[in-house]
Amino acid sequence: MNSPVDTADVRRRNLSLVLRHIAAHGPCARTELAEATGLVHASISALTAELIANGLVHEVGLASSGNRGRPRRLLELAPGRVAAMAIQVTAGRLISAATDLDGTELWRDDRPHAATYGDPRPVTREIGRVVRDGIAAVRGEGRARMHLARVVLAVPGAVIEDEIVADSILLGWRRVDLRTLVRADPAVGTVPLSVVNEANMAAFAEYRALMERTGAAPRVFAYLRGSGNGIGGGLVVDGAVHTGGHGMAGEFGHIPVSFDGPACKCGDHGCLVTYLGLRALMQAAGLDPAAYDPDLETGPAEFDRRLRGGDPRAVRALESGARALATALTAVSRVADPEQVVLGGHLAGWSDWLVPSVLRHLAGRRAVTPTDEPVISTDLLGADATLHGALRYACATVLDDPAGVPLLTPA
Repeated sequence: MNSPVDTADVRRRNLSLVLRHIAAHGPCARTELAEATGLVHASISALTAELIANGLVHEVGLASSGNRGRPRRLLELAPGRVAAMAIQVTAGRLISAATDLDGTELWRDDRPHAATYGDPRPVTREIGRVVRDGIAAVRGEGRARMHLARVVLAVPGAVIEDEIVADSILLGWRRVDLRTLVRADPAVGTVPLSVVNEANMAAFAEYRALMERTGAAPRVFAYLRGSGNGIGGGLVVDGAVHTGGHGMAGEFGHIPVSFDGPACKCGDHGCLVTYLGLRALMQAAGLDPAAYDPDLETGPAEFDRRLRGGDPRAVRALESGARALATALTAVSRVADPEQVVLGGHLAGWSDWLVPSVLRHLAGRRAVTPTDEPVISTDLLGADATLHGALRYACATVLDDPAGVPLLTPA
């Protein structure tokens, strides 16, 4: 005999199955749901009634059944009921957005956090203010009954079990329980929070964008992004982000490409970022990184101007970076064997120089095993990739467990 827990789990899974199909294929009729999910019509009727009761789904009209039977009532996601929020933490700013469950943007914000290196407290205080402002925004304009399902905090650094930020070289954090710190704000305390790696969210978003554009899903997908003075990235394997045993999978910027190379902040030498990070490229081109603010992109703009003008030092700097990238991609290919590699950030911006140079360095191996090397392309979402991924992650928590959304009460 099934226990109450077993029955509740089955119901939760079935609710998720139905809601996910409506989200992906709506408007659709109950008969279509039964055919797609394999559930009997009585179960579909009960499940859709529950989804309607908590405001996640509504009926939007009728469609002909194609015979003499009654027209079918169509169901789709109901707007204005559930919001998801994502906050991307960078070296100097908090970039935030909130969407409806169908991805419609409700609010966006971008502000400095003025944190000092190694101290997470100013960041967490500003995150609390962002959450309060975001809640006020998504519940405005006639949306007072909007349920904030989750806030996802996307941070630069390895995130391990219990969503602890194990290490953020960019921010100078070590073993920071960001979720607990943010929850100290009374306005945030009851809101569901998730802490994730920002590059992993960008990787997942770019994977989904590529899949939606091409209709094909690479089994192994690698994403490398130059951002600020770092190089991050992520691996997607069989449709899910692969984080590895310690949350460090996809840290492409810290693949050593020369053990005799420059010292890196991670404690190693000759990491990819020491050749292809913005600071490394600027120094190699004769520019002083300290004279530029990476957030304002004045340094990259000057490097770009020199590169496009044929400045020999800038060209040599990027050629050196391309050799390092080719070495790193060879290691990635031999270990993870990605079918597709996507470059983002400044790697995408200078891909016209990087990709041909990388391919030249890989030419010998490609001549022997041409089908073993990945296809290299540039990103589709650009700077918004992390927010797209984090918002998808937040919405997925609702699609996974619709019963977590409270029933609507009479106004």
